[in-house]
Amino acid sequence: MLINEQKDFPLDSIPLSTLFIILIICLVLSAYFSGSETGLLSLNKYRLRFLSEQGNKGAKKAEKLLEKPDTLLSFILIFNNLVNISASAIATVIGMRLYGDAGVAIATGLLTFVMLVFSEIFPKTVAAMHAEKVSFFSSHILTSLLKIFYPLVWLMNIFTKSLMQIVGLKLDMQKQVISSEELRSIVSEAGEATPNEQHPQMLLSILDMETVTVDDIMVPRNEIGGINIDDDWRAIMRQLNHAAHNRVVLYKSSLDEQVLGILRMREAFRLLLEKNEFTKETLIRAADEVYFIPESTPLKTQLANFRTNKERIGLVVDEYGDIKGLVTLEDILEEIVGDFTTSTAPSIDKEVIQQSDGSMIIDGSANLRDLNKMFNWELDTEDARTFNGLILEHLEEIPDEGTICEIDGLLITILEVGDNMIKQAKVVKL
Repeated sequence: MLINEQKDFPLDSIPLSTLFIILIICLVLSAYFSGSETGLLSLNKYRLRFLSEQGNKGAKKAEKLLEKPDTLLSFILIFNNLVNISASAIATVIGMRLYGDAGVAIATGLLTFVMLVFSEIFPKTVAAMHAEKVSFFSSHILTSLLKIFYPLVWLMNIFTKSLMQIVGLKLDMQKQVISSEELRSIVSEAGEATPNEQHPQMLLSILDMETVTVDDIMVPRNEIGGINIDDDWRAIMRQLNHAAHNRVVLYKSSLDEQVLGILRMREAFRLLLEKNEFTKETLIRAADEVYFIPESTPLKTQLANFRTNKERIGLVVDEYGDIKGLVTLEDILEEIVGDFTTSTAPSIDKEVIQQSDGSMIIDGSANLRDLNKMFNWELDTEDARTFNGLILEHLEEIPDEGTICEIDGLLITILEVGDNMIKQAKVVKL
């Protein structure tokens, strides 16, 4: 009798029905803590911040809990392990009372299955799929429990931090900073929920402004509208009347020799309407001072420079001071919002002609960045700006019509050559 009394456990006096109820409660609590952990850690922090600012009480409490993730995780893990250990002990007692020594193995196997399915896999799956609902509901309970048991959590954190110091781990929780690529992914994913499909593309274009330079979007030198002041007066008047842009470059002899200024057409017509003497000298005096831009200037920087200097147009120069092209404020804005209807430059759609056999005819003047965007290509834009420049850079000579070459997985056949440049080429994706 003495031996039997020594072997008795405190749980032996509890009815089986009560033990089963306690076991179920432990399993439910384990499921709650597991689901809460997964739900809180699965929350979108940007949407959480938005909902919190909108006054959602659950979001506010969840955001506050996530401000100290170490404390939150310590609390959840402490109580999750406590209920799991308690469930294991109770299941063992139930098994032994029902099946004797064999009940230990039976209880272990059944409890493992039940706990994995109903206390781990199922609640965590539900929490991951409905993170907001689970987290916002759970945050109210967790906030209250954390206040009650904070001394225990604080004590456990002391031991944890001491252990981290021993093994040489840093304790500081660095604030997460989103990278440009992560932001790009967020914008792309959010594009599906954006009412206007152009808005995500505009946001992505703004992100690209850090890497895109004025050299990538400028009007090339050979396309700059200009007036040689040394021409006869009739020729100058004819050029003024047929000017394609609202501003033209005035130069002497050539752009390389002397640029006199940039003339606003509105100012030229004002001089013409006034009955004052309308001469070359008055045109030169009416022209604005030339604003020069280094070719490597990022678009973001140049946009700010235009605003600071109150300029709308500038000539792009290389490291030797030679003029390479022209860029306007409208060019930068077009890079963000897309082509304006008033633009006189051909769009990429007009420079690419799709063929029935799957090939395409591409103009040599087509911009490489536009082609990369349109077809998701990865053509090198480092040394060349146009499709013609890319081919010439590859061949290192002006090719004859019918020349075939392969560049970055594209089979290119030269169709038309003129004025020392490739006019058109046929392209087949390999």
